[in-house]
Amino acid sequence: MSKSLEQLPTKALDVLRTVFGYEHFRGEQQAIVEHLIAGGDCLVLMPTGAGKSLCYQIPALVREGTAVVVSPLIALMQEQVQALRELGVRAAYLNSTLSWQEVQQVENAWARGQLDLLYVAPERLLTERCLNMLNYGRISLFAIDEAHCVSQWGHDFRPEYLGLSALHERWPQVPRIALTATATSQTRQEIEARLQLQDAQAFISSFDRPNIRYEIVEKIDQRRQLLHFISENHLGDSGIVYCSSRSRTESIAEFLCKKGIQALPYHAGLDLATRTGNQQRFQQEEGIVMVATIAFGMGINKPDVRFVAHIDMPKSIEGYYQETGRAGRDGLPASAWMAYGLNDVVQQRKMIEVSNGDEDFKKRSLRQLNAMLALCECATCRRTQLLAYFGQNMDDCGNCDVCLNPPKLWDGTQAAQKFLSAVYWLHRKYEQRFGAKHIIDILQGELNQRVQDNHHQELSVFGIGKDLTAERWNSVVRQLLARSYLTVDNQGYSTLVLTAAAKPLLKGDEVLMLRQESERTASRSKNIMPNRKKSLVDLPAAAQERYERLKTWRLALAKEHNIPAYFIFNDTTLQQIAVEQPDSLRALANISGVGQHKLDTYGSDILSFLHES
Repeated sequence: MSKSLEQLPTKALDVLRTVFGYEHFRGEQQAIVEHLIAGGDCLVLMPTGAGKSLCYQIPALVREGTAVVVSPLIALMQEQVQALRELGVRAAYLNSTLSWQEVQQVENAWARGQLDLLYVAPERLLTERCLNMLNYGRISLFAIDEAHCVSQWGHDFRPEYLGLSALHERWPQVPRIALTATATSQTRQEIEARLQLQDAQAFISSFDRPNIRYEIVEKIDQRRQLLHFISENHLGDSGIVYCSSRSRTESIAEFLCKKGIQALPYHAGLDLATRTGNQQRFQQEEGIVMVATIAFGMGINKPDVRFVAHIDMPKSIEGYYQETGRAGRDGLPASAWMAYGLNDVVQQRKMIEVSNGDEDFKKRSLRQLNAMLALCECATCRRTQLLAYFGQNMDDCGNCDVCLNPPKLWDGTQAAQKFLSAVYWLHRKYEQRFGAKHIIDILQGELNQRVQDNHHQELSVFGIGKDLTAERWNSVVRQLLARSYLTVDNQGYSTLVLTAAAKPLLKGDEVLMLRQESERTASRSKNIMPNRKKSLVDLPAAAQERYERLKTWRLALAKEHNIPAYFIFNDTTLQQIAVEQPDSLRALANISGVGQHKLDTYGSDILSFLHES
């Protein structure tokens, strides 16, 4: 029987409750769901963990036909299909992992109308075979996940996404929803243009993830600092450590393992079996730390990732936001920690300059890097600066390192003038350019071989910076780069040059207040992060004991069924069960996250478990 438009909002709420086990929509979810159900196009910008998937999954179960979901990664679509099947939803995927017989089965199910959602990679979707297949079924909607992949300026650009406008041209009456967790105004405009979504209603939620605590420290001894961070705050937790190179992922993973932390490497250079096995362990086991390049990330839906750490500075705020957003998807407290240093900045700029991109690409990349650097060096709330990049304003958050432990400021005018003068005279007198280390050696009066060979002891600036440590000088240089008084030269040699902005400072027309960095390093100050072991939330002792035993039961069941533990129930649902101790199926059904299928599947076991305990 056809579903009338009047019935659809009520039907959506019924699906939310009976299938997914939630009583209420969050934020913009209801407005998005109702707009899509009614046949309208949507562009959804919503942070990770805010429930983007529900925005198309519920309409897929309400509208007649099958929803086609465009997903960029095999692992992502496999996990989402598996999770939906655990909820009793008829879902399938088409990708290269399927045999010919399995492909036939999915195609037959599509033609017979036996699927609620079909997940497809963009490369397969745009083949003639797949497009023709779609003609033999009824399409309820198109969902384009990770829509920022269509942007050539985006950090996850996928050229295959550029062809997705063909969907609208071929099926103009089918509603579309494009979703992303990160997009600047420029990226948003590009998504709208490339997917022909100019007439779509935009739903832009707050980009704030209040449960994530941001901390950025000066890189001194990154291994020791990382170990300190994990040991003090997240021992036994699942987490992700991002590194800039493949070799570093393996060495850091080995280092953490030797220190008693379960760590696994992940990068594109590992064979497929190793990558798949490591990812599966991360998804299904508790307390695994994945040490990875950015090849690991998009589509990671594990809700109980308690921290994301960067031991090298990301190339852009977009990338940083996307990566840190993989922590705390369950809404419980999580951490985003980064150690970065001057060499990160220099190397990133060098890579941009020697890249094969055109001038527009290089300029855009430099602007992105400068914004990232400014975030690292800011002396005000991290979160306000992070959100400002995406066009959102907010007051100080009270949940970042700067808010919790405000850095001291000092008058760095003279120090800046000394360093800039050294750069100026090296070029003026000798027509030479050098990197930060050599210039600092000159300022500190280091009469080493390189200084003597170049006669730099004859410079008037030689030895005038002995009052500051090399560490403090490095901090000065980073802040001068962040404020664009300095830049890296365009020859790719990692040397420093003055910008036009340096002139007023050198002339004494400006006062420059700098952040006192070393006070906030993990190795030199007390940790700002509270040691929250063993519980993320304060549960009564008896409830905490029940919760831990419920987790053990869940893990054993997950291993038996070869699925991630959170597919059964997430942590927040288990905690509520532990506190409320439902004594009937009806009472259990009132727990958030317990839908009808899970109630039928696990309800009796839960009640028996609670009765025995």
